[in-house]
Amino acid sequence: MGSKAKGFQPDDDASAIGGTEFQIQNPESCAVTRIKICGITRVQDALAAARSGADAIGLVFYEHSPRCVNIAQAVELANVLPPFVTTVGLFVNAEPSFVRGVLARVPLDVLQFHGDETPAYCGQFNKPYLKAIRVKAGVDLLQCATDFHVARGLLLDAYVEGIQGGTGASFDWALIPQELTMPVILSGGLDADNVAAAIKQVRPYAVDVSSGVEAGEGINTLKGIKDAAKIAAFIKEVKHSEL
Repeated sequence: MGSKAKGFQPDDDASAIGGTEFQIQNPESCAVTRIKICGITRVQDALAAARSGADAIGLVFYEHSPRCVNIAQAVELANVLPPFVTTVGLFVNAEPSFVRGVLARVPLDVLQFHGDETPAYCGQFNKPYLKAIRVKAGVDLLQCATDFHVARGLLLDAYVEGIQGGTGASFDWALIPQELTMPVILSGGLDADNVAAAIKQVRPYAVDVSSGVEAGEGINTLKGIKDAAKIAAFIKEVKHSEL
C-alpha cells in the first residue's frame, strides 16, 4: 500500500523560521497539489513554467550539475517571473559564505538543501528552507522530519550513489511512511505519464520535476533545456489528478 503524506496550513506565527508549526489536515482535503519546475536555466523556460501554472521554479547553484546557473543568469530568471511564483535556490554542501553571497544578489524566496547539511546549517540563513532527502530502504524519514522540523517541508528524491539529485530516477513511494505528517514535496523520475499515479498514491503537498520536462529523449535529453509542451502536459496531469 502507498502512503498518503499530509498537506498543511501554517499557523499565524509560521513566518518565523524558528517557530514554524503546521496544522495537519486530512490528505483528501488538500485540493491543490503545488508544482515546482526545477533546473531552470533559460528565461523562456521560466516564463513557460509560469504561464502553464507552476507555483515555483528551481535555480541550481551546484557547480557539478549540468543545470547550474551563475549569478547573472539567476538574477535575470528571478526578475522575469510574475507575482506569486516562488523562486527556490538549490544548494549542495555549499560554503555558508557562498549561500550568503547568492542571497545578497538573487531574490530567492526559499532555499533547498540537497546535500548532507545539518539542521543548524540549514537554519543559519534566516530563510524558509526545504531539506531534500534521498530515499532508499533504511532511511528513517520520521527521524528526518524530527531533525528538520523547522523546514517548510521534506523534498523526497531517489537515492543514486554519488549523484545529488537530478537523476531522472524514481524510488519506491511505499517507503514514505503514512505517519509522516510533514509536508512532502515528491521528486525523482516524475513526468506527465506517472505524476497522476504518484499524486494518487502519495498525496504529496507538492511535486517537483526537472528531467521529466526537458527537451530531447533518453541519452539525447538536453539537461537544463526545458520543453514548453512537456511542462504544460505535466501541469495538466497534476491538475487533472485533483478532479
